[in-house]
Amino acid sequence: MYVPFNQLPASARLWIYQANRPLTESEIAAMQPVLRQFAEEWTSHGRSLQASAEILHQQFLVIGLDEAVADASGCSIDASVRFVRAMEEQLGVSLLEKSQLAFLLDEQVQLLDRRELRAAVAEGRLSPDTLYFDNTIGRHEQLQTAWPTPAAASWLSRYF
Repeated sequence: MYVPFNQLPASARLWIYQANRPLTESEIAAMQPVLRQFAEEWTSHGRSLQASAEILHQQFLVIGLDEAVADASGCSIDASVRFVRAMEEQLGVSLLEKSQLAFLLDEQVQLLDRRELRAAVAEGRLSPDTLYFDNTIGRHEQLQTAWPTPAAASWLSRYF
């Protein structure tokens, strides 16, 4: 069952998929009914899931699930990954690639290859205060309070 993204509870489970480029306004508009249909039809062992999906910062596909209503099973998580792969094909983007890190620099999402992280810190392009999109967060409340978060407050702290 579809739930508006902003109405998911703080405890809702999240999966964040980062696109390798910003999505255009027309791409986002075209995706809205597809995202809603996915959330509407997503099930676990025949039970409807109370879910939502949203594009944030023109670069992140975020799927949310109220597990107080019903948990996702392995099969339902597999179905969500198939949906993400279909979105990759439809949009011509990569959403499952994990080699790029996303930062908020000059009010824009900027991607940085993981292998360039040490150099970016050494050159001063990234500081402890640089806002980082930690896509490993798992709860809606974290999205609202700590996404993005200062790099030093994340697993990146060891680089500073």
